Amino acid sequence: MTLPALSGALMLMLPLLVSCYPAQTSSLTPKLLLMEHFDLPGFNFKNLTCPMCKVIFTILDIALLSDTNAERVARAVGEACIRLHLADEQVCHEITELFRDDFILALQESLLWPTEACALLVGPSCGKFDIFAPWNITLPKVPKPPVTPPSPPKPGSPQNRVLFLTDIHWDQEYETGSPADCKQPLCCRKDSSPPSWRRREAGYWGTYSKCDLPLRTVENLLENAARTGPWDWVYWTGDIPAHNVWSQSRKQQLSELTIISRLIHKHLGPNVTVYPSVGNHESTPVNSFPPPFVHGNRSSAWLYNTMAEEWAHWLPEQALKTLRYGGFYTAEIQPGLRVVSLNMNFCARENFWLMVNSTDPANQLQWLVQILQASEDKGEKVHIIGHIPPGLCLSSWSWNYYHIVNRYESTITGQFFGHTHLDEFEMFYDETNMNRPVGVAFLAPSVTTYVDLNPGYRIYYVDGNYQSSSRLVLDHETYILNLTKANHGPEENPSWTLLYRATEAYGLPSLFPSDWDKLIQTFLSDDQVFQKFWYLRYKGHVSEPCKETCKTTVLCFLKSGRYDDLEQCESGKLKMRKTLC
Repeated sequence: MTLPALSGALMLMLPLLVSCYPAQTSSLTPKLLLMEHFDLPGFNFKNLTCPMCKVIFTILDIALLSDTNAERVARAVGEACIRLHLADEQVCHEITELFRDDFILALQESLLWPTEACALLVGPSCGKFDIFAPWNITLPKVPKPPVTPPSPPKPGSPQNRVLFLTDIHWDQEYETGSPADCKQPLCCRKDSSPPSWRRREAGYWGTYSKCDLPLRTVENLLENAARTGPWDWVYWTGDIPAHNVWSQSRKQQLSELTIISRLIHKHLGPNVTVYPSVGNHESTPVNSFPPPFVHGNRSSAWLYNTMAEEWAHWLPEQALKTLRYGGFYTAEIQPGLRVVSLNMNFCARENFWLMVNSTDPANQLQWLVQILQASEDKGEKVHIIGHIPPGLCLSSWSWNYYHIVNRYESTITGQFFGHTHLDEFEMFYDETNMNRPVGVAFLAPSVTTYVDLNPGYRIYYVDGNYQSSSRLVLDHETYILNLTKANHGPEENPSWTLLYRATEAYGLPSLFPSDWDKLIQTFLSDDQVFQKFWYLRYKGHVSEPCKETCKTTVLCFLKSGRYDDLEQCESGKLKMRKTLC
């Protein structure tokens, strides 16, 4: 096996290795605990040593200068994947074929140097990730308005009830009775190969394992949501397909997009507007979202155009125009309230097209600034929705987004994301001293069970449509399908039950940024409250408590709405080494 083949395999498998995978153990090291958002079961990725990594990528850079060598490297990747035991033989061959053309083209056109690749694969001790060099958006010279701390609305004030769906991950190949444990990255499927050491079977409504959902469970959720309405509107932040990322096609992705979009419209009705955003699993290869400078068959036009067709009854024409261009848009929800749907794949290090150019892809953040400034001028409030939370984005993108949230803290009154499959939040603080909370991003739990979770959905209660409304989130509820009970009587219609209401569970007066900041301090002083959060984080299905280093690392994540920045984790009582995150 050649060195270029080895390095090619590692880089080609990277989009799979950095998919979200929620670990459920408190015994993980700090590094591995944070990597629960970036691991995929079934792939045994091993760290390279730094010197070897640099040798490998020096050779690979030279090899890829030739189209002939590029083909040879691509053919060798499948063999390298098998020999490195990154996955089983079938997955290795299929993922190589699926990723080959797009990934090698992106790598050829990038300015990838050995130290940059090795900083990604080995860690910052092996170099600086300069292919994602720092960059800055431009803010208007308009002074920031004085900040007025929010106050709870008067009793009886109108509220909006908002349904939130994320990470559906419908698996067309899900089969009741199939192996719930398998050698592949995704189980509970017709072709799942059971290991010799364990035999569990897939349940009717879903399974506590590395499995996604059958369509009947998705439909049952939508039927339940329709009964428990009415809804003022819906936020839906993507990830429709299953995690069989090695064997997907454009035809399959578009079919699933169409079916789920139409099911949502069917069950929730024509009078409920849904505001979707693009998940990282919508494309194939997974995480592959070329910026608009990529044209032709390798562009994302095949995906965005179909989204525009399926979502046309929900979105105005101007929103559809920017959706077709770059997968993002803005729309007025009500007079005085606007939604911005961001394509967070333009901030994701898993998106290998950003190796070519990662500077504000599609000029999306600069566009966001223009929208926010216009809203500030008009006195509008803005909700931002997206799939990947900003704290998990590339450093420069995350830093710029954090800067925007600081500047427009009085305009941005809600941030809503998914992707991690867990029930979490990320804090934003005043950049001048990193002490005063200015915003909070809500990370809602997934519809899917992947991995070892109950299916779930979220309801937000938002300050309503009246003069001087703050449009802030006042409370939220999480509903789950308890699979243990549901699968015990599969012939019966399952019951989706309230897991918790945030203000009641945590004793909060409201869900303003200052309330969440105080809750983190409570987590530090009252471990019982933190362990409740840990239980609810996994939608009521967690194996053991989170103690000591595990707890410190989780608290760091909650306080880190900006990637790779631990200033806020080192203030006050929360002391920790920078190596923890």
